[in-house]
Amino acid sequence: MSNDELICQEFARIIGGQEGFAGGKCVATINRNEVQAIILGKPFRVTSSFSFESRDNLTGRALCLGRVALLQREVDIFVASILKQGIKVSSIHNEWFFDTPNLIYVNIEAVDNPLDFARKVRRALKS
Repeated sequence: MSNDELICQEFARIIGGQEGFAGGKCVATINRNEVQAIILGKPFRVTSSFSFESRDNLTGRALCLGRVALLQREVDIFVASILKQGIKVSSIHNEWFFDTPNLIYVNIEAVDNPLDFARKVRRALKS
């Protein structure tokens, strides 16, 4: 197992998600089972995903990204926490026209140590 794969396992554990590693990219996915979403009358599984790739072996820093599914009432607190921790918010948008409840997606990005990024994300998700 490579060093990046070991880091990926810890990354997913910190975030609290399911880990996947392929092609040099680590992805951790969180299922939001507590959110019972419906799109066009059909049940929809709400997930958030976080990743890192292109990790520099000298600095340990990597491109760290996230796509976070939130309820409208969760957006302000999450975004404030993320920004306070130095992570950029690259977009805030909805993806679906006919969803109940209305889901808002926040995309985040940073060049950071993946485990530090994971800790920051975890703090923001708990706020």
